[in-house]
Amino acid sequence: MQRVEYPRTIKSFVLRQGRVTKGQEEALANLWPLFGIDKGESLLDLPALFGRVAPVTLEIGFGNGGSLAQMAQAAPERDFIGIEVHTPGVGHLLKLIGEQGLQNVRVMNSDAIDILQQRIPAGSLDRVQLFFPDPWHKTKHHKRRIVQPGFVTLIASRLCNGGVFHMATDWENYAEHMATVMQTSSEFRNLASNPPYSPRPDERPLTRFENRGLKLGHGVWDLLYQKCG
Repeated sequence: MQRVEYPRTIKSFVLRQGRVTKGQEEALANLWPLFGIDKGESLLDLPALFGRVAPVTLEIGFGNGGSLAQMAQAAPERDFIGIEVHTPGVGHLLKLIGEQGLQNVRVMNSDAIDILQQRIPAGSLDRVQLFFPDPWHKTKHHKRRIVQPGFVTLIASRLCNGGVFHMATDWENYAEHMATVMQTSSEFRNLASNPPYSPRPDERPLTRFENRGLKLGHGVWDLLYQKCG
């Protein structure tokens, strides 16, 4: 088992106690056994997990799961694993999976770094998505940002050759930070025609929150990098 160390003593997220609605609670009880991945330390067998061989997209921090469900519905030929630490979001995504009859999504309620290190086989992912992570906008908190050189090395080890790492943020300073960190990696090349930022690709849905921000004049920056083969 290839293990890439990502040394850190602090988390890149704050675990908030959110209210779980009745619908989310029912989805957690009824659908987690079908679509949830329980905690463990052994490597996942992705073809066995989905019952087929297909490109796998891993999304880190899917929020309430709305955009992930939309992407899965639009791309039935792909499989998706979503990781989220906040239980209400997990419940909401499971609820959407049930309502939409999605079969190509699996859900994890864990720390993404632990999952990447312990459970995702090397070279097994076709795509990794990190959309609107906590920007930790105060300078003294920048060390909490998840995008750091060690994290990029970890992502590269889990992507197949030619796989894509797609990030998006609505904080320009964080976008600049992401671009700077990625420039230090020899394992990725920027896919932008006018680096460092790319237009939002069609496969990333425009969320209601993002659309509201755009109408208010807020910027959003997408960064797409391909693992060098």
